Amino acid sequence: MQCPFCQHASNRVLESRSAEAGRSIRRRRQCLKCECRFTTYERIEYVPVTVIKRNSSRELFNRSKLLRGIVRACEKTGLDAAKLETLVDNIEMELQQRSTREITSADIGELVLQQLRSLNEVAYVRFASVYRQFTGIRDFADTLTHLQESEEKVGSPPYVSNGNRPSSTLTV
Repeated sequence: MQCPFCQHASNRVLESRSAEAGRSIRRRRQCLKCECRFTTYERIEYVPVTVIKRNSSRELFNRSKLLRGIVRACEKTGLDAAKLETLVDNIEMELQQRSTREITSADIGELVLQQLRSLNEVAYVRFASVYRQFTGIRDFADTLTHLQESEEKVGSPPYVSNGNRPSSTLTV
C-alpha cells in the first residue's frame, strides 16, 4: 500500500475495525517514511451485475440509483435511512448470489416490491406506481385490492394507519 502523500511503499497498521455493517474493514495506517496517517478500506470485490432495461439497453447495476428510487417512494412514511440501506443491501446481496450476471430491471423492481411490502404499504404503492407505470386511478385501485386480498389470505391484522384504529375497508 503506497502512502498517498509521499508514495513510499512501507507503512504500518495502527488500527483495524469492521465498517459498513461488516462488509468492509477500515484500517488506519501510518507511513514509515513521512509518518503521515491515512485510512484504507478493504472490501470484497463483486462481479459486476448488468441491468437490462425496458428499452433493451444495458447498464451496470448502480446501488445509489436503486437507493434513490426507494428513498423517493418512502418519503414522509417514517421509515429510517438504516432500514432503507438494509433493504438495498439485501437486494444487492441477492443479485450477487445469482448465477447469472445479467438481470432485468423488472426483476429488480419485483425484488424491491417484495421487500417494501413488509416494511410499509404506502411506500409499496408509491414504488409500484412508478415501476409498473400506472396510468390512472384504476391501476392504483387494482394494486390496493390485490394488497388487501393477499393480507386477508395470510390472516394478518388490518393495516393500522394512525396507530389507533384499523383503516377502513377499501371500496372500489
